[in-house]
Amino acid sequence: MPSLSQMKDLYKIQRETKRIKKELKNVHVEAEASGVKVTVNCEQEVISIEVAPNVSMSDLPALLKDALNRALKKAQIVAAERMQGIMQQMGLSTGE
Repeated sequence: MPSLSQMKDLYKIQRETKRIKKELKNVHVEAEASGVKVTVNCEQEVISIEVAPNVSMSDLPALLKDALNRALKKAQIVAAERMQGIMQQMGLSTGE
């Protein structure tokens, strides 16, 4: 059975996690691929997609996929860094 101290720690982690998730929704990252610009938030939701008028329709799917994948990877890195800080504050191992 968990102790009162452990329960408090779990509650604190849960509260901090919710706070970070709320912050991540407002952090935007961008990636570009030859005239295609994608903006996502760090909750991995697409915010905007811009396509330059000179982008060929035949190239669009590949460029869009490339820009989206790079933007999402950036968002994952930012989110992991933010959560790592919280885990360290809580005295939990982050695998490093």
